[in-house]
Amino acid sequence: MQKVPTGSGKIVYFVRHGQSIDNVSPVFQSPNTPLSEAGEQQAQSIATRLQHLQFDALMASPWPRARQTAQAIAQTTGKEIVFSDLLTERIKPSSIDGKSWEDSEALHIYEAWEKTIYGGEGRVENGETFNDIVKRADAILDLLKDSEHQSLVVVTHGFFLRTILARVLLGEALTGPLLKRFQELASIENTAITAFEYREAYNEQAQWRLWTYNDHAHFADN
Repeated sequence: MQKVPTGSGKIVYFVRHGQSIDNVSPVFQSPNTPLSEAGEQQAQSIATRLQHLQFDALMASPWPRARQTAQAIAQTTGKEIVFSDLLTERIKPSSIDGKSWEDSEALHIYEAWEKTIYGGEGRVENGETFNDIVKRADAILDLLKDSEHQSLVVVTHGFFLRTILARVLLGEALTGPLLKRFQELASIENTAITAFEYREAYNEQAQWRLWTYNDHAHFADN
């Protein structure tokens, strides 16, 4: 594990959850899908790595795949998990959860919803829109900035983490099409670490700054 940079401010280590059963199935992933066998091994691997990192608090999405990953980390580090709904994955229309990619009706709903998550008008069932998910990214960044803790490990999901990344790097310039490009081109491995610091820089005000991205060096131990 890299050392915290000298003179740093607050630092947050975001961890994507381990591989889920639905991650490797040809279905629209359900919020309730648990870790696969490989995902459980990945969770143990990142937990082993993080036991050598000094951090103050552990937060996680309450969805099973993130919860299980965080529980593995909690067992090796002794940290109590604080769950937050702000950390869940993008919310798709629930009517397609677990449905096959070859289900024509589910695919039609997904494609209609996908347009709204990338800035299109309207809302599809209970699915999040572009404005919804950006607002949620802002909310978790504000929550972490205002936290009493100086260093945190946060277990979340791939799409939402890439949204946070896009928001930090692009700020108010983030648009639906740019978010789509980030989602398509910025890969994040299961249980990889992406770290942000909240600090000042020379002649610059304090703000979130990307420190490390998609660090999955612990895979070398497998």
